[in-house]
Amino acid sequence: MNAWPILVSLTIKSTAVLVAAAMASLALARRSAAARHLVWTGAFAVLLALPVLTLALPSWPQRFANAVLPGTTFTVQATASGGAAGMVRGAAAPRAAVAAAAGRPAFDFRRAILLLWAAGALAAFLHMLAAYFALARLRGGALPAPCRGGEFGIPEDVELLEADHAMPMTAGVLRPAIFLPSDARSWSAARLRMVVLHEYAHVRRGDAAAQFLARAALCLFWFHPLAWFGWREAIKERERAADDLVLHAGAEATDYAEHLLEIARGMRAVPAAGAAGIAMARPSQLEERLRAILDARVRRAGHGRAALAASLLVALALATPLATVRAQSQSEQAAPPDVPSVIFRANAQKNHEILDQAAVTYESLRKFDEARKLREAALALRKQEGTASYAEGLVQLGDLAARTRNGKEALEYYRQAAALGDMPETVPALIALGVDAAFGESRDSQAAAGYLDRARNAARGGNQMGRAMTWLAVIKQDDPAQAAEAESLYRTARSLEEPGSSEQALTTDLLARLLRRQNRDAEAGQMEQEAVTMHRTLVARLSAPVLPSVEGPRKVGGGVTAPRLLHKVEPSYSDAARAEGYQGTVLLKVVVDVDGRAKDVQVVRPLGLGLDEKAVEAVNSWVFSPGSVNGLAVPVQAQIEINFRLL
Repeated sequence: MNAWPILVSLTIKSTAVLVAAAMASLALARRSAAARHLVWTGAFAVLLALPVLTLALPSWPQRFANAVLPGTTFTVQATASGGAAGMVRGAAAPRAAVAAAAGRPAFDFRRAILLLWAAGALAAFLHMLAAYFALARLRGGALPAPCRGGEFGIPEDVELLEADHAMPMTAGVLRPAIFLPSDARSWSAARLRMVVLHEYAHVRRGDAAAQFLARAALCLFWFHPLAWFGWREAIKERERAADDLVLHAGAEATDYAEHLLEIARGMRAVPAAGAAGIAMARPSQLEERLRAILDARVRRAGHGRAALAASLLVALALATPLATVRAQSQSEQAAPPDVPSVIFRANAQKNHEILDQAAVTYESLRKFDEARKLREAALALRKQEGTASYAEGLVQLGDLAARTRNGKEALEYYRQAAALGDMPETVPALIALGVDAAFGESRDSQAAAGYLDRARNAARGGNQMGRAMTWLAVIKQDDPAQAAEAESLYRTARSLEEPGSSEQALTTDLLARLLRRQNRDAEAGQMEQEAVTMHRTLVARLSAPVLPSVEGPRKVGGGVTAPRLLHKVEPSYSDAARAEGYQGTVLLKVVVDVDGRAKDVQVVRPLGLGLDEKAVEAVNSWVFSPGSVNGLAVPVQAQIEINFRLL
């Protein structure tokens, strides 16, 4: 499994945990130090559990994770014919090939970062191991202390040891021991008692186990500044919590502070074992501890090992869902409604809009059978509402049939709609019938002009009227006697159509071609540039963005495998390109995302006349097995060539 996205995910999640712990600690500023130490201990427990749970538990896809959690270049060839194209499934598609372009990048910064992290983690682990080994040696060479634990009310299973060159220190998770320095023999009885009670407070609280847990987590997250901040805060709150227990046992604050200061002054260099043990009086903590000891307003409630165990269980419960969270795939985000229940609800409310909205969802998922059932149910409701609504429903069914390459069925729906009369709702049907009459099997330009004139007269204006006028111009432009009228129709259509719309982009394309045929190259070049700009904007609207990720798209090579095409729908010709007899190749640059969908589609080599959009619409429906690194899906770059040929 690839470690890079795991490391990125853990970094993001650990940041959230540590920030939450810092905020909780701040909120508990007026509570006891023991409570704040529990918060930091729980945070380190979560950090330690996250890697294990992330690898061991199944993923839990969540929409909100898309914004934070984590290309290979290959080429796919596809050919679109002027007629209907079939659907190709599986890896054996005759005109689909995936070719991986090998090549290792000169420098893989992700690999370098992973190696740096691994080296740091290993160094931190070895340092911790050396500290515990030194502690074991110290314990093996220590002598029994001259005093017994029973003198201070300490259970006999807690050893009191004397070690040369040691500081007051506690160590041992299963076999706790208190280490006293050799010069403790010269201490007063009061100082000795306070030192022993302080160290025993660590034993009662289970601080040795908490420290081991935090050190282990720090080995993994050594690079994280918030982890080091949390480590320092945990040490500070741990010592203050032990101080509170001593004061709670009856020690005078001024006397205890004086003894603590004297011990710190006489402390020698911290031995290697001190990194594994819990030292009593580190100078860096002293000033703040003394202020807390002398502050009578400080709450000094403590806790024992039971509270520590409870906090670890709570931390584990919080870590489990956090570890399983991952970003949702596109298909998971767009779960469609149940068809029978939608139809039942819409019929009960006599509301066709419910069905239309559900049909749009199914069409976007290319589940056309379900979409058709919903559109037919909506048509039945529309029939009760009036002629205009019924005509609109027929057009929608015609559009759906055309999208699924069922041309005869589409024309039948359009004819039924047109038979209801000339109205804005039937304009799309009239235009479709006009285009079919002009460029279909019948090739009846007079009938085509009749349909298109009806559409122009019935249109509300704007894109509807512009589209009708554009197709009238297409019919007339090949006749030299009507070329001027065709140009006038194109220019009028452009002025009526919404700026930047697909209708205006198509009209601009066709006008540029007309001007080019008339050798008006300067005007044609200007129109072509405007059309290219509009098509780029339209393609950007059609393209889904890549799921946000620190990973970024990869290239094949260096352990990255190429995506594999699983499902392909052949792109269709645009009516304008078919009418113009236009052929060529659209070159797309895409990213095949971790959900197996093409995202961030860009047209590298455009054709215009609506073919760029047709290419993008087709590729948007393709399904890939995503590229991967050691079995883990990663986003990869791709180039896709769509060859449009009139067969």
